[in-house]
Amino acid sequence: MVTIQPGKLSIIGVNALFLTFFASLIGGCAQLDYYAQAVRGEFSLLADARPIPVWLSDPSTSEKLKGQLRTVQEIRQFAVTQLRLPDNQSYRNYVQLQRKFVLWNVVATPALSLKPKQWCFPIAGCVSYRGYYNQQSAQQYGAQLRSEGYDVQVLGVPAYSTLGWFNDPVISTFIRYPDAELARIIFHELSHQLLYVKDDTDFNEAFATTVEEEGTEKWLEVHGNDDRRRAYQEFEERKTDFLALLLTHRQQLQDNYASGLSNREKLRKKALIFTALQDSYQTLKKQWGGFGGYDRWFAEPLSNAHLALVGTYYDLEPGFRALLAQQKNFQQFYIAVARLAKLPKKERHRQLFALAAGASPNLKAARPLTLHREVDTDFPRETYVAP
Repeated sequence: MVTIQPGKLSIIGVNALFLTFFASLIGGCAQLDYYAQAVRGEFSLLADARPIPVWLSDPSTSEKLKGQLRTVQEIRQFAVTQLRLPDNQSYRNYVQLQRKFVLWNVVATPALSLKPKQWCFPIAGCVSYRGYYNQQSAQQYGAQLRSEGYDVQVLGVPAYSTLGWFNDPVISTFIRYPDAELARIIFHELSHQLLYVKDDTDFNEAFATTVEEEGTEKWLEVHGNDDRRRAYQEFEERKTDFLALLLTHRQQLQDNYASGLSNREKLRKKALIFTALQDSYQTLKKQWGGFGGYDRWFAEPLSNAHLALVGTYYDLEPGFRALLAQQKNFQQFYIAVARLAKLPKKERHRQLFALAAGASPNLKAARPLTLHREVDTDFPRETYVAP
């Protein structure tokens, strides 16, 4: 399925509404409860959101929040006029939550594998995590999976995307991000609203990330100052360091699980690798002058689930960058990407590889990314959540 600027219904909300009905038919009380909480959580969030101009005119709104909301308006306008992203109602409302995270995701893997458990749903396709609006419910489901022998991580999510099926609000859980990072989130999410291909995460993420990164650099050229550029550079350097650390230890785990060792010996080596990851992180923190922005990622005992969704998009992102350089402007780029999206998965990937192979060596190389961006710093990023 290729979605270009879909109508305004929520990925979570649409699935939840009709799957609540189907869950009752197939006899799943637990399923019914799950979709019911998704409906309640989604609609509660939207019901509490107010237009940004209302917040700005409210005398009880702090000056700090007003400044952050004005920055959002600036970013939102730039997205439409300069990046040709959807001019809709997403990120034009703001909601203040009385909690640190909007969702809690459950990720699970086998004890000796980094392949995450999958949950499949209409519209959104298959995803490798299950989101809850209530932390206790997420913890309970995580405990159930642990009792079944899975490695589990339950992680707070400050933001999520409904892929344009609803008017996503700005949320208090991520408004505190540095300005450039806030711009990246909005550009990235609007890119998903512009184009989304079901069951091709690599394509979707590489496309949105290309727009996000190129768009943020253009935004900084126009709206950046020394403080914004310095914060962005520091943010990027720390993120790159941290992701390199995770990818190194992830590869060690993969090599361990693929080896001919006994399961008992694999489990022993697994524990040693996670201990080494903890130690390496402490060394990295010292290099950062004590910056502890990733500490919460280590709040739970480390397991395969922590690293299951850490991935790289080196493969497809260079092709998108080459295509953008070839098309010379965002509007033509989007048209070309839409044509690619209509091809069979293998063929569109092949064409992106071919574009990358013929690209100028001066094009910026793709950076390592994570699907779950909450590992990006103490200013965690969004996660794409479907029930």
